[in-house]
Amino acid sequence: MKRIYLDNNATTPVHPEVLEVMLPFYRDFFGNPSSVHWAGREVSGAIEKAREQVAALINAAPAEIVFISCGSEGDNHAIKGTAEALRDKGNHIITTTVEHPAVLETCKGLEKKGFNITYLPVDRDGMLNLAELEKAITDQTILISVMWANNETGNIYPINEIGAIAAKYGIRFHTDAVQAVGKLPVDVQKAGVHLLVLSGHKIGAPKGVGALYIKRGTRLTPLLDGGHQERGRRAGTHNVAGIVGLGKACELAGEHLVENAAHMRRLRDKLEQGILDAVPDNKLNGHPDRDRRLPNSLNISFAYIEGESLLLNLDMYGIAASSGSACTSGSLEPSHVMGAMCVEVSLAHSSTRFSLGAETTEEDIDFVLEVLPATVQRLRDMSPLYDCKKTEPCEMCETVKRI
Repeated sequence: MKRIYLDNNATTPVHPEVLEVMLPFYRDFFGNPSSVHWAGREVSGAIEKAREQVAALINAAPAEIVFISCGSEGDNHAIKGTAEALRDKGNHIITTTVEHPAVLETCKGLEKKGFNITYLPVDRDGMLNLAELEKAITDQTILISVMWANNETGNIYPINEIGAIAAKYGIRFHTDAVQAVGKLPVDVQKAGVHLLVLSGHKIGAPKGVGALYIKRGTRLTPLLDGGHQERGRRAGTHNVAGIVGLGKACELAGEHLVENAAHMRRLRDKLEQGILDAVPDNKLNGHPDRDRRLPNSLNISFAYIEGESLLLNLDMYGIAASSGSACTSGSLEPSHVMGAMCVEVSLAHSSTRFSLGAETTEEDIDFVLEVLPATVQRLRDMSPLYDCKKTEPCEMCETVKRI
């Protein structure tokens, strides 16, 4: 059976070169980098090299990079750390309704502690209105948190413009760039961000490692207390092998950014157009301009069927895709992103995300386009909703007319 992996926004395979540089740090270089003896010195240098590699990818200074365990930790640290550090200046935070749960749940937690949170809406394409963002700012606003790109739709947000608004009012700006790094040029200087989060397993590094960019001079209360690691900004023994792998992954991402993005965009566009042409009664979720979405991402709803049923049937052909985001796929509720975009519940339940990687081939896309239309039609033939369409109009029929 073929094995076609189109769920790279959930996680990516570890790059062979990344694994190669990591292995010695499991086997030969075992020291604790906090130790002053030879075993510690052998690994502390490798950590600093990785710090330089990560910084280079996003145009930061190495001293502004803090190694963390994952994107969720980074978002928690950035938001909670800002709230604690700037509590004497204000208690208002602005974010959006389509953020990753690591941001949304953190903000909900802060609401219970007396902070006021503004959740900016999006339009039906999932995009923000920057006039609404600026209007939401008050003299109590201490943080704006907007993701660089959405994990479900692939929508790219105007980070540079948001950074300019934050600078105009002297407000701290945080962005979850987990989906953007490695797929788009990311420059923290041009963007004007104070805090940026990236995750290793989205760019060919292992799970369990990431980085938080903290602009020089940005006051931030530590999330973890206990040790002096990371210049006192993040306690805990370093994940040396993971950090080394992250550094190499960032180096490779920078070297191949343009060619990988072009490769994924070409195949994504072929997949998108092929599905739109071959499968009727569909709805594209995200900005209609493909350049306003990540080059690897495609989210489509198929009327009259459930997304989970489609995924299970595709899996029988060896095709791995997803319904909603990896962090919410265990829920029976429709994706909060689809809800924020006012996608009808029936269509939200059928939303399917295809996220390509650098390893995706033309043959992979051809095979998906070969089996997907018939699979959708087979499921529709079993659906009472589709059978209803054949007899008399109903609410679902009216929904389909609108897409």
